[in-house]
Amino acid sequence: MSFSSRLYSIFEGVTIALDALRANRVRAALTILGVAVGVFVVVIISGAIHGINASVAKDFEKAGPSTFFVSRFPINFEACDGTDDTCKWRSNPRINNQEIQTLTELPALATVTARLNDQGPVSYHQHTIPSPNITAYTANWTDVDGGDIDPGRTFTANENAAGDRVALVNDEMAKDLFGDENPLGKQISIKGEPFQVIGVYHYIASFISGGNGAKAIVPIETARRHLHSDPRWLQLTIKPRAGVDRDDAIDEVTAALRVSRGLKPGLDNNFAIITQDKLFETYNKIFGMFFIVMIALSAVGTIVGGVGVVAIMMISVTERTREIGVRKALGATRRTILWQFLVEAVTLTGIGAFVGLFVGWLGTLGLRALTPIAASIPVWSIGMAVGASVVTGIVFGMLPALRASRLDPVEALRYE
Repeated sequence: MSFSSRLYSIFEGVTIALDALRANRVRAALTILGVAVGVFVVVIISGAIHGINASVAKDFEKAGPSTFFVSRFPINFEACDGTDDTCKWRSNPRINNQEIQTLTELPALATVTARLNDQGPVSYHQHTIPSPNITAYTANWTDVDGGDIDPGRTFTANENAAGDRVALVNDEMAKDLFGDENPLGKQISIKGEPFQVIGVYHYIASFISGGNGAKAIVPIETARRHLHSDPRWLQLTIKPRAGVDRDDAIDEVTAALRVSRGLKPGLDNNFAIITQDKLFETYNKIFGMFFIVMIALSAVGTIVGGVGVVAIMMISVTERTREIGVRKALGATRRTILWQFLVEAVTLTGIGAFVGLFVGWLGTLGLRALTPIAASIPVWSIGMAVGASVVTGIVFGMLPALRASRLDPVEALRYE
C-alpha cells in the first residue's frame, strides 16, 4: 500500500469510526468512558505525584543539601506490636537541652535547630481557629527555613531563653484572625495563654510543610513552659559548616550523643539520624503505592474500554458485511480491510484518550488551586496515556479486524 493510499485509508477509517460513533452512541460512549477513566487516572495521579516530587525537592533545597536530622524515633515501616522486642525505639530517651548545647559547640556544625510540633486553639477577640499548627523553634530557625518575615521580626535567643510569650503568624492565620488589620502588636490567645504577635511569616505552601493552613511559630522554651508541648517529639535540624562533609558531621554528632548517653561500644544508638536520602527512600516507598493504584485503576478502565471496542467493532463488521464483500470484489486486499478496521478502533480509543486528558488537565488545575500540591502534568504521562489508548485500540480491535479481513467476498455479498 502506497503512502497516499494509506493516508486516504486512515482518513476513511476515522470518518467511518465517527459515523459508527453517531450510529451507536451508547456503546461508543461506554467505550470512550472506559478509556477516558484509565487516561484520567494516569494524568491526575501522575500530575499530583509530579507536583509533590517538586515540592519535596524544594523543601530539601531550602534546608540545604547537606542538612540532616536527629530524632528520638527512626523512620521505618517495621511492625510494632507494643513489646520491647519489636518496638525497641520506644525506650529511646528524649533529646534534652544539654545534648542540644553539646551539639551546638561541635566545630563541624553551623546550625543546630530544635523543633517541636503542637496543635491547639488560637483566638483573637471573637475569632477562633480550633486546631491550627503550632511550631516551636529555637531562635536560629530561620537558618534552615526558606520563608520570609514581613512585617515584623523573629524572636531572639534571649526571648527564647526567657520563655517570652511572643509569636509569629503566617498569612492564613493573620487573615483568619485579623482580616485587614495589622497583626503586629496584637495580643492573641494560644491554648489559653496570651501571646503578642511580633511578625508575619510568609512561605510557599508545600507538601512537607503542611500546606497553606493557619500556623503560629513560637519560641521552643515558651512552648515547653506555657503550652506544655510534648518534648517527646522534639527533633533537631543540623546543618554542617561550609566545607565539612555531611558524613563527617554525622560521625561527630553520633560520637557526641553516644558519649553524652554513656553508650558503650557494641550497643546500638538510642537515637535516630535521618538524612535526606533516607527521607527520599521513605517517601518513595509511600508514593510507590500510588503508582500501583494508578496502574490498577488504569488497567480496569483500559479493559472496560477494550471490551467496548471489541463489541462495537464486531457489530460494525456484521453491519458492513456486504460493504466488505464489495470492497474485496473491487480488489481490496485482506491487509487493506484489516488496516481500515484497526484505524477505526484506534480512533475510538483516541477519542477516549482525548477526553481523559482534558478532564485530567481540569482535575490537575483544580488540585493545584485547592491544595498545597503544585500539581503539573509531566510530558511522559501524556505520552503514556496516548500510547496506552493506541495499544488498546490495536489489541482489542485486532479480533474484529481479522474477522473482517477474512470474510469470503462471495459469502459477504450474499449476506442479508
